Amino acid sequence: MRTLSLLAVIFAGLAAMPFVLVSDVWMNLAILILYSALLGQAWNMLGGFGGQFSFGHAAFFGTGAYTVAVLQVQFGINPWIGLIAGGLAAVVVAVIIGYSTFRYGLRGSYFALVTLAFAEVLRILSNSVEITGAGVGILIPLEQTASNLQFADKASYYWILWAMTLAAFLVAWWMGNSRFGAQLMAVRDNEDAARALGVAAYGVKMRAIMLSGFFSGLAGVFYAQYFLYLDPYIAYGPAISIESLLVPIIGGIGTLFGPLLGAVVLHGISELSRDLIGDVPGISLVLYGTLLVIMVLFMPRGLAGLFSLGRAKAKPAPKAASVAADDKTGEAANA
Repeated sequence: MRTLSLLAVIFAGLAAMPFVLVSDVWMNLAILILYSALLGQAWNMLGGFGGQFSFGHAAFFGTGAYTVAVLQVQFGINPWIGLIAGGLAAVVVAVIIGYSTFRYGLRGSYFALVTLAFAEVLRILSNSVEITGAGVGILIPLEQTASNLQFADKASYYWILWAMTLAAFLVAWWMGNSRFGAQLMAVRDNEDAARALGVAAYGVKMRAIMLSGFFSGLAGVFYAQYFLYLDPYIAYGPAISIESLLVPIIGGIGTLFGPLLGAVVLHGISELSRDLIGDVPGISLVLYGTLLVIMVLFMPRGLAGLFSLGRAKAKPAPKAASVAADDKTGEAANA
C-alpha cells in the first residue's frame, strides 16, 4: 500500500503539469516523457517481470498505430473505436508471437531474435501494401475535435496519455503484488523450477506478452493521433524497439518506477544533446546505444537499483550508532 500511495502521489503531481507548464515546448517534452514511460512499462511487463527480453516491440507499437490510422483514413471509423481496436490488434500480434515462441520453448536470445524478425516482417509488409500507404506512408487528416481524438491544445493530449500511462503502471503494480506476478517472476528466475512447482509457464508468459502488447499498441495509437503521420520505418523501425527496452534498462528492469525514471533521463539527455549538437540525423540512436552499453556495464540494476542500494547501506548506520551508544553506557556503568 505504501508503493501504491507513492504511485498515486506521483501521478497526481503529473496530472498538474499542464497547469504548471505554460510553454508548448515544455508540454511537448512532458508528453514525450510520459509516452516513453508508457512504452517502457509495456516492455517491462514482459522483459522485466517475465524475463522475456524482446528486441521487436515495434511489432506491437506499429500494429496499434497502423490500425487506428487505417481505420479512420481508409474506412472512416472513429479513432476512439480505433483506440481500442489498436490495442486489441496488438494483442493478436502478441498471441501469434507468443504461440510461435513459448509453445516451442524458445527463450533468451532465440526469443529476442524472433521478436526482431516479426517486427521486420511487418515493416516489409506495411511497405508493400496499398492500404497502409506503402513506402509513402499514411497521413491522418487534421480535424481538431475531441470526438475525433484530436485536440488544439497539448494539455488534452497530455491527459489522454496520462490516463493510458496510469493504467499501465497500475497493471505493473498489480503484477508485482499478485499471484500471477509471483508466478511470472518465478518463471523469470528459473522456469524449470517453476514448472516443477506446478506453475503453468506457457500460460503465464502468454498473459504477460498479451498485456505488454496491449499497452504497446496503445502507445502506437497515441503516436498516430499526436503526430498524424506514419510510415513503415516509423511504425516498425528499430528506434521504437530500442526505446522500449532502453527506458526500463536505464530506470531499473522489473521495478515499478524504473520506466518513469528512465524516460526522464532519456529525454533529458536527448534534449540536452539537441541543444549542444543540433538535430544531426541518427544521433539519437548513437546516444541510445552508448547509454545501453554504459547501463549494462556499470549499472545493471538501473537507477532504481542505485536508490535501493543507497537505502540498504543507510539502514545499518542507526543500528551501529545504537550499539556504540550501548557500549558507552555500559562503560559508564562499570566505571
